[in-house]
This record gives sequence, C-alpha cells and structure tokens, in this order.
Amino acid sequence: KFIYALPFFIFVLDASAQTPAAPPAIVDVGTATASRVALQRWVPGSVVSRDDAKIASAEAGRLEFVAEVGTRVKAGERIAKIDDQALRLRRDELAAEVRRTDAQRALAATQLDRLQKLEASNTIAKSQIDEARATLETNVQTTSRARAQLHQIEHDIDQADVRAPFAGVVTERFSQRGEYLQVGASIVHLVDTDHIEARVQAPLALADKIRAGMQVQVRAGGAEKPASVRAVVPVGDERARQFELRVGVDPALALVGSAVEVALPETGANTTAGLAIPRDALVQRSDSTYVMRVSGDNKAEQITVTPGTSSGDLVAVQGALSVGDRLVVRGAERLKAGQAVKVRSDG
Repeated sequence: KFIYALPFFIFVLDASAQTPAAPPAIVDVGTATASRVALQRWVPGSVVSRDDAKIASAEAGRLEFVAEVGTRVKAGERIAKIDDQALRLRRDELAAEVRRTDAQRALAATQLDRLQKLEASNTIAKSQIDEARATLETNVQTTSRARAQLHQIEHDIDQADVRAPFAGVVTERFSQRGEYLQVGASIVHLVDTDHIEARVQAPLALADKIRAGMQVQVRAGGAEKPASVRAVVPVGDERARQFELRVGVDPALALVGSAVEVALPETGANTTAGLAIPRDALVQRSDSTYVMRVSGDNKAEQITVTPGTSSGDLVAVQGALSVGDRLVVRGAERLKAGQAVKVRSDG
C-alpha cells in the first residue's frame, strides 16, 4: 500500500508546484500633483423646491375631481374640479338681467331722443327732458352693474376648475372627492421637482466670502457636482450666528427634502500649497486612510496619508508621496501591498 501511494503523492506535489501565478489586477491610476487647493468648509443644507404650494379652493362647493398623489401636471393643467352647477344657474340668471336692463336702456335712449326733437317746438316741459336723461343714465348704470355681476360669476365658474399655477408633482391630497369645501380649504400639495435648490445656513464668519453667482461644490450621496449660489440673504440670526443662502441643485443629484453639503470658501487664506491627489484615490478605513501607489515594477504599495482640504476632485494630503506618483483610483479597495497590478492605459 505504501509503495502504490508514493507516486500519487509525488504527482500531487509536482502538480501544485506547476500552478500558474494569479494574473495582475487591472487598475486605473491618477497622478499626485503639486497644487494650491482652496480652503473650504462643508456646510450642511436641505434641498427645497423653488415652487412648493398648498393649492386651496377659491370657491365653496362639493369636490368632484382631485388628482392622484404622484400625478405630474403642467402649468395650467387641471388638478381639481368643484361642482359649479349653482354658479352656472346664477350666470344664466344674470345674463337675462343684462338683456333686460339693456332693453330698458335702449328704450330710455329712444324716449330721450323723441323728447329732444319736440323741445324746439316748446310743446314739452324742460323737466320732462331732464327726467328722461336721468332715466337713461340710471338704465346705463344698471346695465353696467349687471354686466359686472355676470363677469364676476364667470370668474367664479373659472375658479371652480382648479388648475396648477406651475408645473410639478402632486405629493399629497388634503381633500377627497365628494367632500364639501369652504373657500380657502387646502386641496393638494404641489411641488416643482425640476427647479430645486439647497437652503443652507452658513456661519456668519463666511459672509464676506460668499456672493451671488459664485461657483461652489454640492455633495450628496457620495456624488459631487458644481453649482451656483443663487441668492445670499444679507440678514444674520443673532442667536445661531448664521445667515441663509440658496444654491442651485441639479435635480439628478438629490430629491426635494434630501440632505446635502455645500463647500464654501473658508475664512482666512484663500489657498494652501501642497500635494494634491485625486479624491477617488483615497481608501478610508475605520482606523486609517491610505492610498495604493503603483511602483516602478508595477507592484501595489500601501501609503498612509492624512487628507486635508478639498476642491472639486482634488484633495490635499500629507504622507510619503511625491509629485508624479501613480495612485490607484479604481480598484484600490481590493488590492494588497505587494500585489502585481496592470494599469489599464498601459494596454
């Protein structure tokens, strides 16, 4: 038994010795550069809509239709309908009143014209003409009042058809179909999700560094995009020592209600010179932050660094790095020190 097992054991050892080495890991790299990174402070903010309103009823009546939650509507599109049957009946009544008063006005005008023709022959008293003029003027004013009432009721009928004042999404319904609404009752909550911005409460110490129109970075969910300061409210809170600013936000970056961070120019010197690396090169662990440097013989080297201020895609760092070092920006989390790598751009 021993004699037969020995060749098999030798074969297993020989086969394992011939196992090929693992192929090098494919990575993307960036370069460490000497740069002046702007000092910034990341300030929290909340995403809000430029147009956010509770749409209310302008007329009293029974609610016949209300848009479903999640419905996207255009500006001027119907979002609710109030029963306007009583208003339409009132409109018909006022239209008849306009026709009646108009007929009386026409009759008064004819009578005045007839009396004025007889005035030259002195066959009528002057008081009759004065009375006819007064009657005509009264009928003219009565007709004008009836027309104004008709226009008012037509406006009320138009208001019974509740339309979106701006394009947006119905996020909540406060009233349901069949309910009787009073004037001013909230019907739906409408939010414009295309025109959004971050509402930021910044320290008063940064007030002299920020102006409308300046470019800043906005970060949400690990993604970062450039944005523009739309407005700065030049009034501070004396208790919180903060002031408000509004920063435009790309709808693709965050939803209304999301928390974001905005990078604002820091107090003090504008820039600091040092070594800057791509943000994606940083590997953050609970006990340390490091980068993976590609050596001249394409081996991975783990270098511990201390990140500093950031600007866009660059981060200032301190560590055993030099300008021109190749740093892994994609795939560093899976690498081990000494592991063979192959830079993707090397072919």
